[in-house]
Amino acid sequence: MPWKASSVMEERLRFVARLLDGEPMTQMCREFGISRKTGYKIFERYREHGLEALNDRCRRPLRYANQLPHQVESLIVSLKRDKPHWGARKIRELLVRRGPWGCVVANDATSLCAKLT
Repeated sequence: MPWKASSVMEERLRFVARLLDGEPMTQMCREFGISRKTGYKIFERYREHGLEALNDRCRRPLRYANQLPHQVESLIVSLKRDKPHWGARKIRELLVRRGPWGCVVANDATSLCAKLT
């Protein structure tokens, strides 16, 4: 007898359907080969968002910790285009003097300037 192929979405749907029929969480998690923590997470997502929540979620981070704010990045780009002979240190000094962007590191400006050339 051939194996029946099923997607992750179908498996999660079967899992939730059997939970809604009243089967115990521990037994269902053991049968599906997942931890109880994962089982509760899947079930909670289903209760909050419906069938749409059973799809795989994007794993891309919502934000990057060391990424420059868009305003600062665009300002660096415009400064580098206006003054192509200026280096990253000079651009950083100008940003620090101009406004509340004291967090700009010379390496950030250097890597951004390198992308432009």
